[in-house]
Amino acid sequence: MMKKRIAIIDYGLGNLFSVKQACKTVGLEAIITSDQKTISSSDMVILPGVGAYGVAMNNLNKKNLIPVLNRVVLEGKPFIGICLGMQLMFSESEEFGIHKGLDFFKGKIKKFASNKNNFNFRVPQIQWNTISKTNGVKANSFFNFLENKSYMYFVHSYYCVPKNKSHIVANTNYAGIKYPSIVKNKNIIGIQFHPEKSGKQGIEIYKKLTELI
Repeated sequence: MMKKRIAIIDYGLGNLFSVKQACKTVGLEAIITSDQKTISSSDMVILPGVGAYGVAMNNLNKKNLIPVLNRVVLEGKPFIGICLGMQLMFSESEEFGIHKGLDFFKGKIKKFASNKNNFNFRVPQIQWNTISKTNGVKANSFFNFLENKSYMYFVHSYYCVPKNKSHIVANTNYAGIKYPSIVKNKNIIGIQFHPEKSGKQGIEIYKKLTELI
């Protein structure tokens, strides 16, 4: 039986090697690539990312990766977006102007309001924070293994606002805002925090992803 292969998309932004190492830890064979044929032939795609939304979309366009990412989603292959990668899956972002995204999830990306008088609510959010699983959501069943109020590691200034609230698996609170920290719709999963930097519970997420393929 051939070992399943995961494509980690290289578009010039992101913690590629820590994601690859997390995959290796749970027995997933991952390759960092921007090659369209390699991506198309993979069993799962991970879109990581750290940086600016507009630059990220521009890089994906320059590498002509958007068509192949669309095909992966339409074919029903597991597609995982992490941090900026999750945000890129939404319709548009207001980061330094309006930028169109991949539009896998309908919704916008907005910035946390900075509160200079409250050190606990500085922007960007760089800290461990809890995730609260939603109730009565079909998408939530895949993440039943996660403990509610688990601490995960976040690094971001912007947050997702999905139109379809039923896609929200877990929420997190920061700067007076409750925002989705995990979203899921069929074969597409978005994770705002960095599971590869979130200890045992984060690695358990990568382990769970093996069930998708």
